[in-house]
Amino acid sequence: MTEPELEPEEDKKASKIRVLLSTCPQGVAEELAKFLVESRLAACVNTVPQVTSIYRWEGKIQREAESLLIIKTSKEGAKRAMQALIEKHPYDVPEVIAITVKDGNPDYLEWVCASVSP
Repeated sequence: MTEPELEPEEDKKASKIRVLLSTCPQGVAEELAKFLVESRLAACVNTVPQVTSIYRWEGKIQREAESLLIIKTSKEGAKRAMQALIEKHPYDVPEVIAITVKDGNPDYLEWVCASVSP
């Protein structure tokens, strides 16, 4: 199956959007999400209330119940959002990764860019 061809306009809009992913303790997920949106660092943050993370930390295998934050922001806002999240996050080394969007609803993509401070 071949991928549908992107219109140059849509591809251009999509490349301006980033999705950030971060896990955090369940008790602070909503606070972090609200901070990012109120600060106009993100247009929208979805909180997935419970994920189980298994990872190695300081030589030991850890298992934690956490929340997952799915953060939609602009390309320009992503670095600021990442920095603010790292500063406000309770973990010493928080997971914060960025994914470039390849395609999406053009109206939604415009809304994301318009909702984040330049």
